[in-house]
Amino acid sequence: MLRELQCFVRVAEARSFSRAAADLGLSQPAVSQAVTRLEKATRLRLLERNARAVRLTPQGRTLLEHALQVLAAMDSFEAEAERLARPVIHLAYPPLAGPLAARAARRLAGRTPPVTVELRLAGRAAAAAALEAGEVSAALMAVPAPAGFVTGARFHVALDRLARPAHPGRGARDVLLVPRNRPVGGAWAAVAARWGGRHRVVADDLDDFAAALDLVAAGAGVLPVPQLLTRTIRRDDVEFVPLDPPDLRLTYGLAWSADRPVAELMALVQAVQDSLWTR
Repeated sequence: MLRELQCFVRVAEARSFSRAAADLGLSQPAVSQAVTRLEKATRLRLLERNARAVRLTPQGRTLLEHALQVLAAMDSFEAEAERLARPVIHLAYPPLAGPLAARAARRLAGRTPPVTVELRLAGRAAAAAALEAGEVSAALMAVPAPAGFVTGARFHVALDRLARPAHPGRGARDVLLVPRNRPVGGAWAAVAARWGGRHRVVADDLDDFAAALDLVAAGAGVLPVPQLLTRTIRRDDVEFVPLDPPDLRLTYGLAWSADRPVAELMALVQAVQDSLWTR
């Protein structure tokens, strides 16, 4: 019946069996026979034919609107079926890695066949829990990743700015806030020494720098942050100054559960790696 409806609609729009046949890639007899079958099935005369033109009958004009709706619904059905048949990767990411996650998603959507990436904003703890529960396929997070997860496509984020309270109290600028699981050694120790050697381990892993800035504003200490953060966040109670030398960095990577590999995971790893080099 769909073929018959398609032929009827195209003839009605083109006002010609020959033009309709050319548009549909069919022979003119095939189009004529399809319309005839539809007229027999409905027991209605839908088209008036003569040597010069083809015109809709009143019944044909009424049914044309219904035919268009049926064909539109079928197109929608096929498009949704195609979408559902695509591989889907659920990717968790922290706010800092949002631009990278978006670029990787665009790359995979442009593949043949396309891979759909559904993004989920999540800090480290939430991302790890989602990975463990199988709610997401992979996550961009600070490394080292929690035990049981495999990581790849690593990249570094330079912490080249220092967030400090705009109105410091006593000792507010003498404490360096350090992300958990970051041993205060090497570059971190050198920076901490500049603030009297004092440091405080932050409860979170700084996946959400915006929340950690509340500690800075409250006078808990100073916090190394990436320049990207200073471009997107404006606060009256926190100021950002260059960190010289900018020798601190956080390492991020794509993490996934070793027990739940997905067929499209390597494509995601490649997309993230490519996105690190291109825009």
